[in-house]
Amino acid sequence: MNPDAEIDHGAPLTPYRQLAEILRAQIQRGDWQPGRMLPSEAQLVQKYGIARTTVRRGLGLLADESWVYAVPQRGWFVSDPLPPAPGSGEGATLRQV
Repeated sequence: MNPDAEIDHGAPLTPYRQLAEILRAQIQRGDWQPGRMLPSEAQLVQKYGIARTTVRRGLGLLADESWVYAVPQRGWFVSDPLPPAPGSGEGATLRQV
């Protein structure tokens, strides 16, 4: 998904999955470096015009995939290290000698 995409409420993909794909694409593009805090849930609600529960579900999906993690009372952070990109295969970053 395009990292600059908006949530399409008429799309077959649910809004929380769309949000997860947008944020994942932004992380992969380097907009959010490992260890960096993501925008707050309230900021994501306002930016994408979706409910807070939708934002939490999207972030939860990314957490399940090891892209982000939550720190209580602080926010959501990009995981370090990042998981392998989908389709890159296991060990894609290893160099053969």
